[in-house]
Amino acid sequence: MTQIKSSDYRGPVLKWWQRLSAWPGGAWLFSLALGLIAPYSGSIGVRIEEIRPGYARLTMRDRRRVRNHLKSIHAIALVNLGEIATGLALLSNFSADMRGILVGIEAEYIKKARGKLTAVAEFQMPLKLEDNTPCELEACLRDQSGETVTRVRATWLVGYKSS
Repeated sequence: MTQIKSSDYRGPVLKWWQRLSAWPGGAWLFSLALGLIAPYSGSIGVRIEEIRPGYARLTMRDRRRVRNHLKSIHAIALVNLGEIATGLALLSNFSADMRGILVGIEAEYIKKARGKLTAVAEFQMPLKLEDNTPCELEACLRDQSGETVTRVRATWLVGYKSS
């Protein structure tokens, strides 16, 4: 087991967010970079609004490329948004020697998703962490009126990079 110190919470994701978001257009640039690093995730046009240790808030505009035949946002676009939110909440806790891999995901669709959506995920890193520890996170996706449209539950396997 390894003890996690609060000073370790400034890993690559959080460092880049803090560096870029301080500048005009920095949040947009961070969001664009995320889409270049993870092209499929970038396909839904997510905008990162806030990241801090254990917390991520993202938005996604309602536009034709993420819609289904029912004139609402496609179920898989919603899962993608939730996965990105949980991943950033998790990664914002990581030191440079850590890694995470998504091993399970499920969604609860509560109502049709229309309009601009906001996804929020929070995660408290355990004080003691063994290599390959499963961690469960939930992202809540809300519409502009604040109503929950979808809950995404993701299981991430957290561990340490090989030396």
